[in-house]
Amino acid sequence: MLEHARNLNEPAAPLAGAEGGVDDDIPALPAFHNVAPQSLDPEAARELLPYLRNAQALAPPSIAARLKQRLLARVGRSAADYEAWREKASHWFDRLDLAPDLAENVGSRRWFRGLGTMVGLGAVALAFWPDFTPLEARPAMPQDEAVTSELRSQMILPLALGADSGRRMGPTQAVIPLKSAPERPQIAMVVTLAPGDSFASMLRRAGVAAGDIDRATALVGQALPISEIASGTQMDLLLGRRPAPGQPRPLDSLAFRARFDLELELTRPGVGVTNPDGTPVAPSGPLALKRNIIRVDDTPLRVRGPVGSSLYRSMRQAGVPASAVQEYLKTLDSQIDMEREVRAGDEFDIIIAYRRAATGERQAGQLLYAGVDRGGKPRTQLMRWGSEGRFYEASGVGAQRRGLLAPVPGSISSTFGMRRHPILGYTRMHAGMDFKARYGTPIVAVSDGRVTSAGRAGGCGIAVRLDHGSGLSTRYCHMSRMAVSPGMQVRRGQVIGYVGSTGLSTGAHLHYEMYRGGRPINPASVEFVNRAELSGTQLIDFRRQLIRLKEIEVGAALKDLEALPSEVKEPLREIEKVDMVAQRKRTGTAL
Repeated sequence: MLEHARNLNEPAAPLAGAEGGVDDDIPALPAFHNVAPQSLDPEAARELLPYLRNAQALAPPSIAARLKQRLLARVGRSAADYEAWREKASHWFDRLDLAPDLAENVGSRRWFRGLGTMVGLGAVALAFWPDFTPLEARPAMPQDEAVTSELRSQMILPLALGADSGRRMGPTQAVIPLKSAPERPQIAMVVTLAPGDSFASMLRRAGVAAGDIDRATALVGQALPISEIASGTQMDLLLGRRPAPGQPRPLDSLAFRARFDLELELTRPGVGVTNPDGTPVAPSGPLALKRNIIRVDDTPLRVRGPVGSSLYRSMRQAGVPASAVQEYLKTLDSQIDMEREVRAGDEFDIIIAYRRAATGERQAGQLLYAGVDRGGKPRTQLMRWGSEGRFYEASGVGAQRRGLLAPVPGSISSTFGMRRHPILGYTRMHAGMDFKARYGTPIVAVSDGRVTSAGRAGGCGIAVRLDHGSGLSTRYCHMSRMAVSPGMQVRRGQVIGYVGSTGLSTGAHLHYEMYRGGRPINPASVEFVNRAELSGTQLIDFRRQLIRLKEIEVGAALKDLEALPSEVKEPLREIEKVDMVAQRKRTGTAL
């Protein structure tokens, strides 16, 4: 049986069942010599299976198994040898110490060994460094006549310099060659006066001849000063045919809006005129000035509406310009507490200067009246009056009810009264208040006033004194520098200087003083400042102007001006004439 087990090379064939099928429960058996598989009974095969397996395990290994065992043993010995070599090399390199710390034992043999390692690695890195030979690139484009012509055909050159760019088409027999191509007879353009630019420089850049520039400047100067032309003004420019090649074009026409109520037009005789045969007349002669006075209505714009949850949003939704809303809020804030005294059920009343031209343009000006009504009755009424543009109450008194502003945004370090002077060392009167503030902090005027003195003032250092009227004045000391000069009029909140430490001072701070009738008083005791009070004829004129403003109809300035017969221009197109006839029939205007 051992000989049979030694000769097992293939899996046994399946045993046939009693019915000719394969029995899956019976494992494959090896084929025995001289024994037919179909002669074995399945039950007997199951009983012989354990003996066959034991015999196969006890049989000597085959040639293939012995070769496999030898190969695995050799591979195992090689791996063990490699591990032993790697461990031996690692120990050798550890003993060699090629990369020591160069910051230790400077000058020793170990240190020089590490230096050699660093130099060697650097040399290897430099050896593999790329060279500096130029990179190969595409050769330059040939610059022959054909290439230059092709590039020029795709350029965009200025027409004023006689541009001839554009791709040329191949000529046919119908093309008659010309000795020289004719230029455009006229060039129309729109130029803009840039900020900081001059009228003459603008025309010079547009290509106008020097003689025409002088003539145009002199004519415009007769209507208004050249300096009064606002930057950003757009001008319609028409240049004529140049007198000779290379010469600048003459100025045929120039028209622009000089002021809101004035339009200027410079025209050369013959511009826009045609001969009986339909050919245009060549303009000739000097430029002439034409003034077009534009009719302007100066009715102020009055807007009223509920305050609601947000006064700013309510006014903007009502159509009040943003600049006017900000000025309105700033003016009222100096008189009343906007957060406490203005309710959602109140009504705002604002009147601003407004101009509307017959040509359709509109222009909003400064704030004229600011008011708040409650229950149909005025609660607060402020109107601008006088050359200085101050706001006065309806009674004619300019009382600042919101109190004085703090000169700097800082806490009080020393109050008004007796104290020991930090430098002089004895007790004396401290005729003011000290505010903590950093060096360079802006100092603002606590109320409107006039600068009576500004400069060095002994122990106060650099100081500014303001006169607020009614015998009240303030002084600001120890400034680093001033922002006003004597005689200037300043407004509440305007910067007048910056915090410093000049004079008798131990550090950067503001010393703030207040005087009434020339005598120092405690600044904390003053709640508001009484400004100039109107009286006599000024008070009468003030109240008349207030009545006229209050009689203005709400939104009357938003209506379009009715065109006068002289301002109606006859249409040029037939469709426009039909529309004008239909409009006149609807309005009942005579044809």
